[in-house]
Amino acid sequence: MSLLKYHTPGRREAGCDEAGRGALAGPVYAAAVILPDNFHNSLLNDSKKMSKKNRNLLRMEIEQRAIAWCVASVSAGEIDKINILNASIAAMHKALEGLKIQPEHIIVDGNRFKDFSDIPHSCIVGGDSKYLSIAAASVLAKTHRDEFMEKIAKEYPEFGWDKNMAYPTTAHREAIRIHGATPHHRMSFSLYGKLSNGK
Repeated sequence: MSLLKYHTPGRREAGCDEAGRGALAGPVYAAAVILPDNFHNSLLNDSKKMSKKNRNLLRMEIEQRAIAWCVASVSAGEIDKINILNASIAAMHKALEGLKIQPEHIIVDGNRFKDFSDIPHSCIVGGDSKYLSIAAASVLAKTHRDEFMEKIAKEYPEFGWDKNMAYPTTAHREAIRIHGATPHHRMSFSLYGKLSNGK
């Protein structure tokens, strides 16, 4: 199924999505993207369904061709203070604030968002596989976050963040048990999984 250009035709529409919400470490990233009317790329889809190579190719094209785009993040420490839902929305708001052109309508992947400025918004579950601008935002958020995780993985190679991107894989949880948490870990998350406290 081809992705739709607009949710509300006739308005300058920004798509928003986040990456890293379920990870055990690192920031949550978000992107906001306004695409031109003629944007088309058959590879574009929900970033999780794409290969790393295609995501990186699309990142370059989106950043070159978008009318406006911005990527923002919220740190692990802030996630612990305000919770991951609020941090994800805060990152999206930061990305929207960074757009050089203000949108007239915002479409967001998922079912939760908070009003941004006085701009109307629509929440769309599975929006990253339905609308071009949300899919583009998912690509930017994921590639920028992956790039950051690969960078800090060099400081903490034992956790394999360059491969697992700090998601709760068995190997990542085992590394936390052996080496303990780092300053990048989200202490409000269940870092040790079901085996914590002897369970």
